Amino acid sequence: MYNSDEIINNVKKLSEKYQEIMLHLMQGKGNILPPSLFDADKNRDILTSVCEQFTKSPEKFWQINTQYAEKFQGLVGNSVAKFVGSKAAPIFAPLDKDKRFKDAAWQDNTYFDFIKQFYLMSSEWLQKNVEQYELIPELKQHLEFATKQFIDAFSPSNFAFYNPLVLRETLESGGQNLVKGLENFLEDIKNSGDILNIRTTDKSAFKLGANIAASPGKVVLQNQLMQLICYEPKKQTYATPVLIIPPCINKYYILDLSPHNSMVAFLTENNFQVFMVSWVNPGSELANKSFEDYIQDGILEPCEYIMKLGYKKINCLGYCIGGTFLATAMAYLKAKNLDYINSATFLTTLLDYEHPGEVGIFINEASITGIEQETDAKGYFDGRYLSNSFSLLRANDLVWSFFVNNYLLGKTPLPFDLLYWNADPTNLPSKMHSYYLRNMYLNNLLKEAGKLSIFGIPIDLGKIDCNSFFLAANEDHIAPWRSVYDGIKLLNGQKTFCLTNSGHVAGVVNPPISSKYNYKTNDDLSLNSESWFIKACENQGSWWPYWLSWLKDNNDKIKKSIDYQKLEYIELAPGGYVSKSIYY
Repeated sequence: MYNSDEIINNVKKLSEKYQEIMLHLMQGKGNILPPSLFDADKNRDILTSVCEQFTKSPEKFWQINTQYAEKFQGLVGNSVAKFVGSKAAPIFAPLDKDKRFKDAAWQDNTYFDFIKQFYLMSSEWLQKNVEQYELIPELKQHLEFATKQFIDAFSPSNFAFYNPLVLRETLESGGQNLVKGLENFLEDIKNSGDILNIRTTDKSAFKLGANIAASPGKVVLQNQLMQLICYEPKKQTYATPVLIIPPCINKYYILDLSPHNSMVAFLTENNFQVFMVSWVNPGSELANKSFEDYIQDGILEPCEYIMKLGYKKINCLGYCIGGTFLATAMAYLKAKNLDYINSATFLTTLLDYEHPGEVGIFINEASITGIEQETDAKGYFDGRYLSNSFSLLRANDLVWSFFVNNYLLGKTPLPFDLLYWNADPTNLPSKMHSYYLRNMYLNNLLKEAGKLSIFGIPIDLGKIDCNSFFLAANEDHIAPWRSVYDGIKLLNGQKTFCLTNSGHVAGVVNPPISSKYNYKTNDDLSLNSESWFIKACENQGSWWPYWLSWLKDNNDKIKKSIDYQKLEYIELAPGGYVSKSIYY
């Protein structure tokens, strides 16, 4: 049990840590997003339009406020009844998947129950007010995003004296949890530099090449942008190997996490020879690397190397932007009459960017221009900004839950391989990044035949006619599944579409051993997305075996493996590129 001296000492420590933190913040450290995303002109346009609408039609806004006052009166009566011992069912309740209010005190204690319900009621009121405003889509999306961030940030669970769990911990420890929390916050600021990254996992629990990214392999090819890993095969492998092109905005080992959830291990165990691209983490020295350079160095050159090993065809897999690279490269190869891609798998890949989902909040002419000015000065787009942007789209799960755990409860996050990977982003060269944002997200040119040229040759996705497999995730906020489904219609050949549960990462990394999420299938791709979904068949367990069966159907008979032991190599996997961090 603590004593008064310990409490006084903790108060002194809190004051000292707080002053040190404020000094770092005043020096410009601890930013979450680049300043370019805060568009003052857009905010001014929204405010002007909102004021005009309120002035012209105040009655519809007063109606919402009147309903709010009536609900508040009902909430007060409900809370008084509960306080005096009457059974009173809550008027407002969080969603079942909302983890913020799982502590029993949020339900059992009248004070905390009232705070929770008042917050939920006020959140509903604010969202309804925003829904009333008639704005152009771009401004409406911006306002809805800002409102959601405000609502999430001001949840009572994020404040020490409104969160029963934090308050209980503070009383029991004499404030030691808050001291430890400020120490954690200060450490994060110091380790993050000018961009704040809240720790989401215990990084000390993982070591690349040991218990993560640990599949045995060799780096057999290297250029400025990537290392090519050849994984150790079984004695017998299929005649057509698998080349994986991961996203270049993160490290490759999302598909080679722990041994139990590694897609690489899954493929090698099932007799496939696997190659993987490991992208470099670029600095200013690679500022002028272009989108075409990523196609040449990251796909065409690895394919040429693999073909020189004696293979006739290649099964390619692209994940997220890796899939965009892959489709672009395939369209280029078709224009050149080169036909060595046997099949293509696209994991949560956008080819049609007309509806990019929540990510679209960051994509407009003003924000892109601002980002280009910053990246041109640095030579690259800092991957930490991109990681934080994606996290804000699911702020309660990926930001505020760790804010409470690390800074209010003073705890260290638990080891989690997926979050270790998520906290290990990469930069993007300024030239390539600008091209990608403008031509894909802003102008959506990839879907239009002949609108984009690679090495001077116009490309057309409609010329791609090999068998293709598309995977989407129904809770994906980075590549919305309906947009992925629209993209599949741009290709020809035999196509398969699979919709898994969960999101952009968890939906993909779903090995058979866990069977955590189910998946839907429907062979009729002539339907629109809504009809496809309604008529789709629900399948139990992981989508991996379903895809494996498709992949086997697209291969020749089993033959002897390459002579892996005699294969010349640069270094052993995971290689040097993957270990280069952006945390300076």
